[in-house]
Amino acid sequence: MAAPREKATYAHGHHTSVVESHARRTAQDSAAFLLPHLQPHFTILDVGCGPGTITADFAELVPQGKVTGVDRAEVVLENARAHVQQRGITNCTFEIVDANGLPYADASFDVVFCHQVLQHVNDPVGILKEMQRVAKPGGIVAAREADYKSFAWYPEPAGLDRWLSWYRQTARACGGQPDAGRYVHQWAKEAGFRKEHLALSWSSWFYTGEAATKFGQSWEDRALHSNFATEFLSHSFGSQGDLDDISKTWKEWALEEDNFILIPNGEIIYKVPESSS
Repeated sequence: MAAPREKATYAHGHHTSVVESHARRTAQDSAAFLLPHLQPHFTILDVGCGPGTITADFAELVPQGKVTGVDRAEVVLENARAHVQQRGITNCTFEIVDANGLPYADASFDVVFCHQVLQHVNDPVGILKEMQRVAKPGGIVAAREADYKSFAWYPEPAGLDRWLSWYRQTARACGGQPDAGRYVHQWAKEAGFRKEHLALSWSSWFYTGEAATKFGQSWEDRALHSNFATEFLSHSFGSQGDLDDISKTWKEWALEEDNFILIPNGEIIYKVPESSS
C-alpha cells in the first residue's frame, strides 16, 4: 500500500525570498517553549524542517543524541544539508518524507516537533497522530503554529489589510488553515492526545527595526514571485495589479522608521503517557 501523500498545496512555496526568510529562524526564537525539556542524549524528529536552521540548533543542544529533519521538498533539504555542514554539525541528517506517513517505527524518538507545518496541510489531526505514533512513551510531541488573524502591525496602511485578507483566502484555497495557532490545541485533542498530558501556550515573534525591514522586504518579493502569487492568480482572487500594489505597500512599510509586526503563535507540548492505562 502506497504511503499517504499531502493533498494541500504549500501556499508559500520555495522561492528564494521564502527560504531566506525561514532560514533566519532559530530554536531560540521559534521553539523556546520546547528547549527546557531537551536532554543531551535525546533523539529528535523535526517534521517539515525547511532550510534546517532550527534543526541544526537542536543538534547542538543534544550533542550525545541525534536529530533527523524531514521535509517533502528536496530543494530546501539541499539548503539544510549545506547549513549543517557549514556549522560542522555531525549528529543531524535530513530525509525526504511526507508527514502523512512517517517511515519510522512506533516509539522511535524522544521528541517529535513541527513548526509552521500544520497550517499548510490537509489533515493536521492525522499528522499529529503520526507524530505521536513515532514518539517514545515518556517522550514529547510539540508543535507551534502562527495565527494570521491575530497579526498586528504599525504603521497600518490599508494595503496590508488587503494582503492579510487575500493571504488567508489563498491559504484556505490551497487546503490549509492560516489561523492554525488557535486550533492546534483542539487538533491535538482530536488526534487522541490526553488532556491531562497536554499543555497550550502562546508566544510571539516581534519584529522591529532591521528585523521588520527584512520581513517587509521578504514580502515585497513574495507578493510577486512566491507560490502565494501563483495561487492568488490561479484562483482569480485578484489581478497582477493587486499583487503589484501589495508588493509596493510592503516595500514602503519596510522603510518606515518606527515599524513593527507582531506574529502570535499557538504552541502545544504533549508528554506521551508511559502506558495507555
